[in-house]
Amino acid sequence: MDMTPVYIRLTRTLPEPGTAASRFWGSPALPPGSPYPVYSDADGVHPYFFLCQINLEEFAPYDVDKRLPDRGLLSFFAKIDQYLGYWGGQEGIGGQISGRDAVKVMYFPSCEGLTEVRPEDVRDIPAVPAGLRMDFSLTAAPLSDDHAVFARPDHRPWETWDHPFEDREILLQVDSFEGDDFSLLFMDAGVLDFLISPSDLEQRRFDDVRAVVLSS
Repeated sequence: MDMTPVYIRLTRTLPEPGTAASRFWGSPALPPGSPYPVYSDADGVHPYFFLCQINLEEFAPYDVDKRLPDRGLLSFFAKIDQYLGYWGGQEGIGGQISGRDAVKVMYFPSCEGLTEVRPEDVRDIPAVPAGLRMDFSLTAAPLSDDHAVFARPDHRPWETWDHPFEDREILLQVDSFEGDDFSLLFMDAGVLDFLISPSDLEQRRFDDVRAVVLSS
């Protein structure tokens, strides 16, 4: 199914977006008692880097194909430390489609009772940038960063994804960009794509999302 892209515009606001609001960077909102997501490798246990969370009620008016739930929170974590200049964890995402532990996408059916878990409370996590407000649009602004939900595979230099991921769709695309307190650079100013199977998306399952970095 050809999905309609929903473009993301990021802006810095004061105060930062609220606990369950759509935002990029900052601290993730999690159910009470939920631990900050981590992964294990040969060097020990490391926290994922929190990228963003999407309040699905805010997103729903732009989801013209009704591919996502219209309530709840969808949160994205990934092994992107090296693309921010940190090298504490194992490199997990490159130019080939990743394993399933390279990213973590979490769906919470309700935004009620969520609390922010500060990454600095987790041992060994790098300092994270201040939260940015996320706004959505069905039209891309001229010369804007190429952040989008349901992005088209315009950065993919080949016709399809590698086997056995040929039918995967881009759930979220994050472009290289920088701000006052960060520089996110995917190889040569490329993009990070979160890939999901159509059947998982239809069933609202997010436990087998993969990722790939595409760069010229």
